[in-house]
Amino acid sequence: MGILMVTGIEGARNCAAVVSAQLGMEVEVVAGRKAALAALRQREFSAVVVDETMAECDPAAAETIWEHANMAIPLQVNFALSGAARLIREIRAALHRREREQALARRAAAAAIEAELKGTVAGLLLHSQLALNGSEVTSPIADRLRMVASLAGNLRRQLSAPIEVRGTTAA
Repeated sequence: MGILMVTGIEGARNCAAVVSAQLGMEVEVVAGRKAALAALRQREFSAVVVDETMAECDPAAAETIWEHANMAIPLQVNFALSGAARLIREIRAALHRREREQALARRAAAAAIEAELKGTVAGLLLHSQLALNGSEVTSPIADRLRMVASLAGNLRRQLSAPIEVRGTTAA
């Protein structure tokens, strides 16, 4: 994914070339709201950088751009005061922040799913063992209950193993 720069300032294409070279990402420059919305309809972007001057002069246009940016990181920068180096720092910081947030969200989701699965497996194991201890269980049903208990026990051991051992990463 690339970066969308929305600005009418002279020299924006030169700035975009420097940003592209430094970040190793494609940078598309558009001059206004209509062009920005057309670009956002055509493809996804990692970040959308809107010129602060444009955002202050036409806040409704900036808001429309943010609404259509989907998962892109919204940034508002004063291109008249910020050089390419500062723009690169801000974009890089925003991208790193997004990566950290996504990693934390993935870990939280994995922990929640794991906790839910552990509870379900524990209940399945308990109830299958209780059913096996009942006196009126026929042999074919007992065999199936033992298989369920065995599978639940295996799943419980797998869920108890560290995440790296199971072949997935936490990040």
